[in-house]
Amino acid sequence: MTSIEKLKFLNEGQVRSVAENFGTPVFVYSQSLIEEKCEETLKFPNAYGLSVRYAMKANPNANVLKIMKKKGILIDASSEHEVYRALAAGFSHSEIMITSQQMPKDLESLVKSGVLFNACSLQQLEAYGKLFPGGKISIRFNPGLGSGHTKKADVGGATSSFGIWHEKIEEVKEIVKKYNLNVHKVHTHIGSGSDPEVWKAVAHYTLEYAEIFRDVSTVSLGGGYKVGRMEDEKTTDLQKIGAPVKQLFLDFAEKHGRKLKLEIEPGTYLIALCGAMVTTIDDQVDTGSKGFTFLKLDAGMDSNTRPSLYGARHPLVTVSKSGQTSSEVKDYVVVGHCCESGDVFTQKEGGEPIIRPMAKANTGDYVVMEAVGAYCSAMSTKNYNSFPEIAEVLLTNEKEFKLIRKKQELSDIYKNEIQVIS
Repeated sequence: MTSIEKLKFLNEGQVRSVAENFGTPVFVYSQSLIEEKCEETLKFPNAYGLSVRYAMKANPNANVLKIMKKKGILIDASSEHEVYRALAAGFSHSEIMITSQQMPKDLESLVKSGVLFNACSLQQLEAYGKLFPGGKISIRFNPGLGSGHTKKADVGGATSSFGIWHEKIEEVKEIVKKYNLNVHKVHTHIGSGSDPEVWKAVAHYTLEYAEIFRDVSTVSLGGGYKVGRMEDEKTTDLQKIGAPVKQLFLDFAEKHGRKLKLEIEPGTYLIALCGAMVTTIDDQVDTGSKGFTFLKLDAGMDSNTRPSLYGARHPLVTVSKSGQTSSEVKDYVVVGHCCESGDVFTQKEGGEPIIRPMAKANTGDYVVMEAVGAYCSAMSTKNYNSFPEIAEVLLTNEKEFKLIRKKQELSDIYKNEIQVIS
């Protein structure tokens, strides 16, 4: 019999209970799994100390942030707006670093309050120098190497706009000298790949930047650790990629007499596998004997845009509403509810549909989409077709389901519109 996906942290009874009590579609997160991932990450191999920053863009729900704060995780924010969300969730200013593609409009007040700034371009570095001559600064470099399952997940190399291109090091040095800046941290981030050799090479290059700037006490190697959502995908082994990096730090200390602290910034790794989305099958259609059978869900790219953006795959598990999930397996193409040809949950990058073997389903049954903790709710095309933002629920350590985000009211979608036509 064809292999089908299994539920990860919910059982069928819990799926039905969530659907009945909170409606569908709904995101569900596991507190215990989040804590487990925090503990795994805090064991990343290091020679002289480790800081773990959560790339909160992956999932910024305040409850997720609070769980991580209690485990000793710090914050990497991608905008000043994320800084304020982290502060609202209880993080102190000094526990937050902002690494932003767009220059924060209130950088001066943020830095004065204690938020750390990571300069991602020559222009940002110059602007910081003007505001804070003699100040401490972290600098993000593009090392010329990247790694990712798709170019859209690759944030290093010549195709990426992230960080200061490594060949511009002399310009960096000129700005640092001009404003007498103290470069206390150097930072790289290569993407969502998991090749240990690439990580070793990038760590080597990043340590060269640490050698150039003698005040560096921390080296950040970013995040982007690959998570295997599907059975044929491998999850990054943190111990495997970290061991050679640790040795490089030991070698650096022996050669230069400086013991550097390691910093990493996982997002996906900490939260991706800790979330599921419970949906209801709204309809079934087919395109004949030579076509496909489609399951139409009551969720779509308004809730999870990853499949439409770059052909990302998520496990899909049928759960019978009546309590008797079929043992028969059928092939389906699973689509969303948006009036958009690209709203397909089972597709290759580029749009070609992929058949997914699943337990035979009836309209009204549930489909659980697994591994949606990261870059789903946070990165969805909210309100497309005027679908409201969906609810979020936390499965606590006490095995209780708690609502942590209400479903959006329809009126909230258009409340900021100003009517000038009578």
